[in-house]
Amino acid sequence: MSTTGATADPLAALGNLPGVADSVESVRKAVDRVYGHRVMRRRSNEITSEAALRGARGSAALSGADWALEEVRRRSDFSGDDEARTMGAALRLTAEAGQLLSIWRQSPLRVLARLHLVAAADKAEHVGRPRRAGEPVDEPLIDLPLPGAAEMHGRLEGLAGIVIAGGSAPALVTAAVVHGELLALRPFTSHNGLVARTAERIVLVGSGLDPKSVCPAEVGHAELGRDAYLEALRGYLSGTPEGVAAWIAHCGRAVGLGARESTAVCEALQRGAA
Repeated sequence: MSTTGATADPLAALGNLPGVADSVESVRKAVDRVYGHRVMRRRSNEITSEAALRGARGSAALSGADWALEEVRRRSDFSGDDEARTMGAALRLTAEAGQLLSIWRQSPLRVLARLHLVAAADKAEHVGRPRRAGEPVDEPLIDLPLPGAAEMHGRLEGLAGIVIAGGSAPALVTAAVVHGELLALRPFTSHNGLVARTAERIVLVGSGLDPKSVCPAEVGHAELGRDAYLEALRGYLSGTPEGVAAWIAHCGRAVGLGARESTAVCEALQRGAA
């Protein structure tokens, strides 16, 4: 899907696609249930911390490091093999996301570059900037056509322009488009999936839909599974109204499942079991 159309608010129309309004309403109800829980009034910081950990675990699982939650808690060194480094990158990104909320609406490209720098934890020349012509992309779990560097740069600028302009589109729609475009473009030489899911989180939190970051969509994406994730992404890439609506609905289900996860954490804390 191209986000570089001529309309002043190109995302607003997506809210009128079949089923999207229902997804938006379902997500709002799921988020409201978490925020209305009595535990949130007293222990919201604990819920936020737990959601961050579970979100990082879910995002890493979709990038090939599917670890048990207790293993993530136990580990202190994430510098070993590829899976450990992926998990470490997901944890760093989750921690960094909250520091970038105020910058996102003014300079989304700066935020994305920072996210890639944090994920890669490397000072290589290609880190922290969009890829250039001829540079390979290491994203083996996303087996989809890769746009050339020129197309990627144009669409990335278009996406940034939409974020900066703002608009009336629901937060879920904006988050889904940011997520989908970054996966479609894979603007960096690595860690694009992790960066895309972190950007989705930033939109959901910064929009006010989930201001305390307690509804980790990454948990839901992992629970729905990589096959469903890629199938929904293919629908988005098709650019058809049905395909784009299906991707937005998929992202909505992921947020709903993340909200359900934190509701369960609230219940456990209320019972004194966590």
